[in-house]
Amino acid sequence: GEPLGAPAARPGEVVVDNPYDGSEAARVRLLGASEAVAQAVAAARVQREWAAETTVAERVELCGRFLDALEADVDRVAADITAQMGKPLAASRSEVRGVRERAEAMMALAPASLAPEQLPEKPSFTRRIEKVPVGVVLAIAPWNYPLLTAVNCVVPAVLAGNAVQLKHSPRTPLCADAFERAFAAAGAPAGLVQALPCSNEAVHAAIELPQVGLVSFTGSVKAGHAVHASASRRFIDTTLELGGKDGAYVAADADVAAAAASLVDGAFYNAGQSCCAIERVYVHETVHEEFVARALELVRAYRLGDPRDGATSLGPLALPSAPAFLRGQVLDATAKGARLLCGGVETACPATGRGRFFAPALLDGCDHSMALMRDESFGPVLGVCKVASDAEAAEAVDDSPFGLTACIFTSDVERAEAFAARVDVGTVFMNRCDYLDPLLPWTGAKASGKGASLSAHGFKAFTRLKGVHFKHDPLA
Repeated sequence: GEPLGAPAARPGEVVVDNPYDGSEAARVRLLGASEAVAQAVAAARVQREWAAETTVAERVELCGRFLDALEADVDRVAADITAQMGKPLAASRSEVRGVRERAEAMMALAPASLAPEQLPEKPSFTRRIEKVPVGVVLAIAPWNYPLLTAVNCVVPAVLAGNAVQLKHSPRTPLCADAFERAFAAAGAPAGLVQALPCSNEAVHAAIELPQVGLVSFTGSVKAGHAVHASASRRFIDTTLELGGKDGAYVAADADVAAAAASLVDGAFYNAGQSCCAIERVYVHETVHEEFVARALELVRAYRLGDPRDGATSLGPLALPSAPAFLRGQVLDATAKGARLLCGGVETACPATGRGRFFAPALLDGCDHSMALMRDESFGPVLGVCKVASDAEAAEAVDDSPFGLTACIFTSDVERAEAFAARVDVGTVFMNRCDYLDPLLPWTGAKASGKGASLSAHGFKAFTRLKGVHFKHDPLA
């Protein structure tokens, strides 16, 4: 059961350890700042020619071929995801398949969303508003959903006529290669969609290039501030999907069994490593005891193990620092009066002794004095708090520096509408959670970021407006 141990990285490269067995999952050479800059400049030349020669319909066809190529590569791509960040292999394969839903939604929206706006007729004049590409899009993608977060940017960027430089987290560098391979197999010109493995310093050098017209970033609040600061020096836009501390309310009239099943899955899927994972639940006092009992049964059923094993339902944590961080949150909560009902300790696979796992934790009696209920956990822990009213629940859910999503479980649509009006978040759910509908904008409030991806609104960041004003007769 001893970990194999990944060899150390040499200067100018990144080595990824397998979070289950410690072996080397990937070794990638990093581009220096000058190389990253040269690659982005070359991409700009490709983009200008390609955008001028292609229609939206042709770009839609290209993206369709990209999807086919990515799915044909599913075994390799899914295995790479699992080896790099520990997601169970079945979930990695599901992520590959999930790319299609989001991409095809944007492909269907593209013709209308990117069409020029025609103004009212004026004799002897042509007037319209075109939506032209911004040039090179620098996409910085995280490790937790390395495909689904990236596709939110890559496909609409390409549909709008841009080139994409894709810089993935150093935890999942091989996933950028998967996008580059699939677009190449689809017939995209070389350099249109390209992996950009490089250091943070090289990223900031690329942001300063005049050819880069947008930075799309998904990651931590701290890194988001740094990216936004670099981009602001050039007056270019950014889309920032940052942290979350998503709260849920189980109302008195909820289907408690359905609520427990949905919320436990929303909290523990992907080992809780999701920006929109449920991290805190407020339960009406009349159904609190039943909810906790049902949730506890579900949490105890998770099976930790080798993520390549189909029986594993909770994989290891991607980051070496995560187990100790989560243990600190649990200890803080219990010291302040929370009851730890299960899990909450750093552990390994029971069968093999391998892996950096954290036993899925459910805590009751939580309040906002505890870090567990204030600070993003990004792991398999869930705090529960009993409340006496809808108003108390809405106030508690909204009492957060983050505002990505919130949800309410109720049988009353009017109650859900009242809840939605009182919480400042990007998406409000009724009777579901932890899901992106590609026809709705994915956006956040407060420290959860700025801008929007997906939906018809998701194209706005990838284009700029260009007015066409022709006077046909110069003497008129």
